[in-house]
Amino acid sequence: MLLRIFPENPSSRQIRTVVECLLDGGVIIYPTDTVYGMGCDIFKSKAIERIAQIKGIKVEKANFSFICSDLSQLSDYTRPISNDVFKLMKKNLPGPFTFILNASNSVPKLIQSKKKTVGIRIPGNNIPLEIVNELGHPIMSTSIHDEDEILEYTTDPELIYEKYKNLVDIVIDGGFGDNEASTIIDCTGSEPLIIREGKGELI
Repeated sequence: MLLRIFPENPSSRQIRTVVECLLDGGVIIYPTDTVYGMGCDIFKSKAIERIAQIKGIKVEKANFSFICSDLSQLSDYTRPISNDVFKLMKKNLPGPFTFILNASNSVPKLIQSKKKTVGIRIPGNNIPLEIVNELGHPIMSTSIHDEDEILEYTTDPELIYEKYKNLVDIVIDGGFGDNEASTIIDCTGSEPLIIREGKGELI
């Protein structure tokens, strides 16, 4: 299904449709403040496996992130963070950043990396934030950006739909996306470290 949702004012009925799909174990593609993402409910292991299959990777090797609606969800999924890291995140989120943090034991083991870390995203786009709010917990996220292919399909939702319509349950058309991924900051060491330069500059 191709579902048009306006990011400025997402319709609660349409958001509910997406959330019901996620609760049923569905896989969705949705806009963020960077490239379009593919995601599912973090507690639906079969959906996570589906995404890994679609991307042609092993689940345990995948770099999945959590889309959260705000920083209050951190304590459920990450180990305690320093005041400095919290301030850095608070200043820059919502925004085009992925913060790598140490994962708590409640993170589904299926999507923990061997380092026991989790990527946290709070994108500056109302659509994923409203979905997470309605769902009540984060969604698992991975980018559909593929550097080996022509980039257009990552920005035009209709092209994304043509490519993925038989693989996912809902493609959300939230307008054209970006073709630059998020900046990744590793906050698991003594100092935050930028490990991928992407869209956005830290303040």
